[in-house]
Amino acid sequence: MSVKELLERYQNTPRLFQLADRLSFAPPQKIYLENLQGSSSQFVVAAAFTHPSLSQLNHLIILNDAEEAAYFHNTLENLTEALDIFYFPSSFKNRKNYQLLNSSHVMLRTEALTKVATGGNKKIIVTYPEALFEKVVLPGTLSSNIIHIKSGDTLNTEELLLKLSDYGFERTDFVYEPGQFAIRGGILDIYSFGNEKPYRVELFGNEVDSIRIVDPETQLSERKLLQVSIIPNVDTQFKSEDRISIFDFLPENTAVWIQDYDLCKEHIADSEEDLNGFLRLQEEFKSQPLRSKKEEPEENLLKKDVNTGDFISVAEFEKKMFDRHVVAFGHKDSFPNHYNAFTIQHNTKEQPAFNRQFDLLIRDLKSWEAKKYQLFIFAENPRQLERLQSIFDDLKAEIVFNPIATSVHEGFIDEDLQIVCYTDHQVFQRYHKYKVKQAYNKNKALTLRTLRELQPGDFVTHIDHGVGIFSGLQKLEVNGRMQEAVRLIYKDTDILYVNINSLHKIAKYTGKDGSVPKVNKLGSDVWNKLKEKTKTKVKEIAFDLIKLYAKRKAQQGFAHTPDNYMQTELEASFIYEDTPDQSKATADVKKDMESPSPMDRLVCGDVGFGKTEVAIRAAFKTCVDGKQAAVLVPTTILAFQHYKTFKDRLKDFPVTVDYLNRFKSSKEKKETLKKLEEGKIDIVIGTHGLLGKEVKFKDLGLL
Repeated sequence: MSVKELLERYQNTPRLFQLADRLSFAPPQKIYLENLQGSSSQFVVAAAFTHPSLSQLNHLIILNDAEEAAYFHNTLENLTEALDIFYFPSSFKNRKNYQLLNSSHVMLRTEALTKVATGGNKKIIVTYPEALFEKVVLPGTLSSNIIHIKSGDTLNTEELLLKLSDYGFERTDFVYEPGQFAIRGGILDIYSFGNEKPYRVELFGNEVDSIRIVDPETQLSERKLLQVSIIPNVDTQFKSEDRISIFDFLPENTAVWIQDYDLCKEHIADSEEDLNGFLRLQEEFKSQPLRSKKEEPEENLLKKDVNTGDFISVAEFEKKMFDRHVVAFGHKDSFPNHYNAFTIQHNTKEQPAFNRQFDLLIRDLKSWEAKKYQLFIFAENPRQLERLQSIFDDLKAEIVFNPIATSVHEGFIDEDLQIVCYTDHQVFQRYHKYKVKQAYNKNKALTLRTLRELQPGDFVTHIDHGVGIFSGLQKLEVNGRMQEAVRLIYKDTDILYVNINSLHKIAKYTGKDGSVPKVNKLGSDVWNKLKEKTKTKVKEIAFDLIKLYAKRKAQQGFAHTPDNYMQTELEASFIYEDTPDQSKATADVKKDMESPSPMDRLVCGDVGFGKTEVAIRAAFKTCVDGKQAAVLVPTTILAFQHYKTFKDRLKDFPVTVDYLNRFKSSKEKKETLKKLEEGKIDIVIGTHGLLGKEVKFKDLGLL
C-alpha cells in the first residue's frame, strides 16, 4: 500500500467527514481533534488538504516552536508531495535581537508571502508563535513592488539598477546571497529574496536575450527561464503603516490549525517582553547597533528601524485568530472555555520505545498482526527497510509489513483504522533531522570567497599558464561590452586577463612555508614541461603501487562471511542517516573483507564526516567471524577517545573493547596484553606501541 492509498483511507473516515462538514459552515467554527498522537496529526492535515470538499481552503498551521514546525512541514511535504506547502519562520537570527536578520529565513518568508499574494492554488503555511509575532507587508504593496522581467523585454538598465538599490539590494562584484546584484557588461546577476538561487539576465543592447538560474558557488548558468520576479526584502523595505498581521494577509478562506493555544499565547507574550527589553537597550545605546562583535551583517540583513508597530500584541493575536475557523490538535483542549469547541475523538497511540531490542519489536508487531492490523514501517532511506527485513528474516520472525520509503517524524497506532505506522529512526533510536531550505551565503561560495580574499601581490596558479601574481579586477571592453576580469601579472610584466566565468582555472598558490615561487613566463614551455615531468613522476609512483598491489593480490587472505543479522542491526542502529559516501565506503570495505585477497583500503574524509563509524562496522565484522581487530591511532588522547566511542557504540553487542596507552600502569598493560594473546579482547585501540614485539594476538583479522 502506498502513501496515497493510506491518505485515501483517512479521507474516507467518519471523523474527516465531520471535520470537512464543520469547516464548510459560514460562521467561524472551533474544533478540537482529541487524542492525535505521534505524526497522526500530519496525516489528518494531509487528508484534509487533499480532500475534494475542502479544495478551496487554505491552511495556517501553528506549532509550538520552530523545531516542531520544521518537522511538521517536512512530514506534510513527504506525505502529499505538494509544492504549495511553505515553512514560515521568524526572520531574526535569535529572539533576543530584533535587528539581525537570517537570510535563509527572510528568503522563506518572502517566498511564502509572494506565493499567497499571487493567488492560484490553495496553500499551507506552517509556522510558530515567534514568526506570527512579526507583521508582514500588505499584499497589494508587495505585489506592486515586485519587478517582473521577461525574455524579449526591453529594459532601462539605469532605471532598473536605481530601483534595485531603492529596494535594498547591494551592488557587488559577484552575487552569493539574497539581496545582491552585479552587472558585468551585458550580464546582470540578481539574487532575489524570494528565490533559492540567483538569476542571470543576459542583455543584447537593452533587450533581454535570455534568463537563467545561476549556481552561486561556480557562477555558472544552470536552467533557462522565460520570466522571473525580483522580490525586495519584505522585512526591511516597508514602513510600519504598510504592515499587517499574517492573519490579515491570508485570504478569508483560510482555516487555522493550532497545536496549543495557551502555549502559543504565552510565547507571543514572551516575545513582547523581549522586544520591549530590546527597545530599552537600544535607547540606552543609540550610538552602537545591538549586535555581537563576531557578527558583521550586510546592510540588507540588518533591520535598522525597529518599533512596536512592526509586531502584533497578544490581544490582537487572539482576536484575529478566532475570527476564522480554528482546529486544535494538541494533547489538550486549550480553547478558552466560552468557545465550547466541537470535539472529534480519535483513538491513536504513540509508537512504543523498543530500545533496539528486536525481540520486543517482533512481539509487539505480532500482537498487532494477530488483531488484523496492517503494519507500515516508514524510512527515508529504502536501505533501512531492507536492513529491517533482513533482521526479521535472520531471526525467523515471519512478519509481513508494508515498507514505505518516506520519512515521517513520529510513529503511531491508529485503532480506528486498524493500522500501525512505525518509523525506523525510532526503532533504532537514530536522530531524525529535519530539512529547511537554506539560502547560499559567503561560506558556501568558496570560489568567490577565495577571490575576495586575494590581495594584489598574492601568488596564484593558473592551470594552463602556471604561477603568476594577482593584480586585482579590471573592467574591459570586449566586442562592445564591458566585462570584468581577473588581472594576473607574469614574468617580464606580461599580463593575462581571466574571465570571471573561468575562475575555476585559478587558485591561490600553496607551497612550502616561507618559500617564494618562481613566476612563469607567458608563452614559454617551462610550465608545460613541469606538468609533463610531474605526470611522469606520478606514473612511476602509480607503476610501483600497481606492482605492490599485484603481489598483495596474489597472496591468500581470510575471506569474511557475508553480513549476518548482528551486522545489519549494528548498521541500522547508527543514530544518524548514512551519507551516500559513507554507505559506499562501508560497502566497499565489506566487499574487500569478503574477498580472499588481503584488504588494503584508504578511507578519506573531513573531520566529522563519519570515518570512525566505517571503522567500527569493519572491526565488528571481523569480530563476528571470530577474529580480532587492532585500531592504530596517532596520539594517546585519541586512543582513549576512540576507545570510549567504540565501547559506547558496541555496548549492546557481545564484543570486548580495550585500549593500550601510556596512561595505563605496567600491571594493567601486562593484563591487557595477556587477554589479547588469549583472545579475550576482540578490539584493541592504541598508538604505535601496538606494533611492538611484546604485543601478540590470538587471531588478528583487521588492522
